[in-house]
Amino acid sequence: MIILSAKTLSSSPFLLLSSPYPQNPNSKPVSASQAFPESEYRTERGLTFDTGDSFFRPESATGRDLGVLAASLYKKSKGGIRILDAMCGCGIRSLRYLVEAEADFVLANDANEDYGRTILENLSQVLGDSEEERRWVVTHSDANRVMTECYLRRDFYDLIDVDSFGSESSFLRSAYNALKLDGLFYITSTDGYSSGGHRPYHRGALREASVLGYRVTPLFSYYSYHGPVFRVMLRMNRGKLPENRNYGFISYCTECGNSQAFLWNELGQIGCPCNEAKVSRSLIVSGPLWIGPLHDAAYLTEMLNLAEQWGWTSNESETHLGKLLKQMIEESDPKLPFGYIKLDEVASRAKINSPPLRTMMSALHKEGYAVSRSHIASNAIKTNCQMTQCIRIAKELQRF
Repeated sequence: MIILSAKTLSSSPFLLLSSPYPQNPNSKPVSASQAFPESEYRTERGLTFDTGDSFFRPESATGRDLGVLAASLYKKSKGGIRILDAMCGCGIRSLRYLVEAEADFVLANDANEDYGRTILENLSQVLGDSEEERRWVVTHSDANRVMTECYLRRDFYDLIDVDSFGSESSFLRSAYNALKLDGLFYITSTDGYSSGGHRPYHRGALREASVLGYRVTPLFSYYSYHGPVFRVMLRMNRGKLPENRNYGFISYCTECGNSQAFLWNELGQIGCPCNEAKVSRSLIVSGPLWIGPLHDAAYLTEMLNLAEQWGWTSNESETHLGKLLKQMIEESDPKLPFGYIKLDEVASRAKINSPPLRTMMSALHKEGYAVSRSHIASNAIKTNCQMTQCIRIAKELQRF
């Protein structure tokens, strides 16, 4: 493993643009002169950084926003936070944790040694008060190896961020082992097939935690179309889940479009009302997987308040984050089930034009159903109204 820190660098200054957002009073902005010579650089939330040859997606900025907000809330409640960024890329996520979340320490790791100089240049914008104080270290090692070595050294972290490609399952055990109790695990999956329970032999986050004697609950779950990317912030504690009703299976009927949740003791009773509750070949079953709430409304409200305090929702260009958090809070209604319904599917099954989203939501409210927009798709809703009833309501709206 290669370990680098600010001491390995020359004294060349690097740029840190002034930002209206909170910064750690102990960090030392470096003077603005000849920043990143002969390099293309970007800015995100007022921070300038170089992407170098690393893989970088500007579309992932919202996911980074959510991580920073969660890290800042953790520090405010606990008094400090140490973060392990297991796949840091060019280092922008680590930089934002240091500056915006005021992380006390960040271990920025990326297996690709070619990114080393870029990461060092970006993080060198944040210095401690003295040479003895190190607020960050850069390592180049396999993500599982660096997390396992932290566990073996008893070097536990308050927040572990694993921004991986494909399935998240191979990183779960080493991340849980390196995480403090009541710590946060920011997990990524670009493999919705496995995360959606279609590969039961892949242990999901809940099952892996249970094997190790832990329980995890989601604070928020975020989906972005690019990739696509699924990001979930989990809180880990010791012990079993107090109730098993949030862990089970989901069925979808290709014939009528209805979805249902089933617990383990109901596996032999899986059926659909359109087939007199008998087992049918039209049923697709996924699981086992988490079927409980995807968000913690109180936690998201704190995140929204902090984002507003930092000015991240006030400007016209920043309204996306505010809308997203408000939508996620609406999705947290305990009356709402898992999943969502696309109005295009409703229209297709009803053989009509797709009804306006607001009109459909209003009609569902009038009939006593819970309903909200879904942040996953622009023309989709979350509701406790079954597909068959949605079709009926959509047809009635078409008559007017």
